[in-house]
Amino acid sequence: MPDNQDTPKLIPPHGGYRDLQSYQMSEIIYDATVAFCNRFINIRSRTHDQMVQAARSGKQNIAEGSMASGTSKKTELKLVGVARASLEELLLDFQDYLRQQGLPLWGKEHPRAKEVRKLCYAQNRAYTTYKPYIENSPPEVACTAMVCLIHQANYLLDQQLRVLEKDFLKEGGFTERLYRTRSEMRKKTK
Repeated sequence: MPDNQDTPKLIPPHGGYRDLQSYQMSEIIYDATVAFCNRFINIRSRTHDQMVQAARSGKQNIAEGSMASGTSKKTELKLVGVARASLEELLLDFQDYLRQQGLPLWGKEHPRAKEVRKLCYAQNRAYTTYKPYIENSPPEVACTAMVCLIHQANYLLDQQLRVLEKDFLKEGGFTERLYRTRSEMRKKTK
């Protein structure tokens, strides 16, 4: 029987979601959504609850997918897709807010939008990086800053999904890895 160093890894390293830019951005979005909703949307309204839950779902599904990735790439793909869908739902809620309040939606070339978009390159970026736009600004600025943030997170999630899909097609999933590992072990023990 081969020793442990010759045994292929059946369950590869997984987790590490806190290092993913998509997770970091979704955490900022969650904190900012809570602050925005507490400022501008009645806390007893269904919209308040749904927006906060959509932001939470974006963050939590990235983490859950990352933790499941060791034994199920299919689950990881599905949960990252759910995170992306949750943030799209949240994006629509912020766009609805602007429309319903008669506030303009900045284009991505608007000077204030560019200002917010540049923040993604800040070192040690966190909610505090965006806090002045969310907590100390009028609703138009806070809401449009959220739209910018969500677009950036969605871009990251789209890239992440493409990589996961490519890796899955190349490497397969857990069941295939299980079969390959078992076949290799059988060949070594003969």
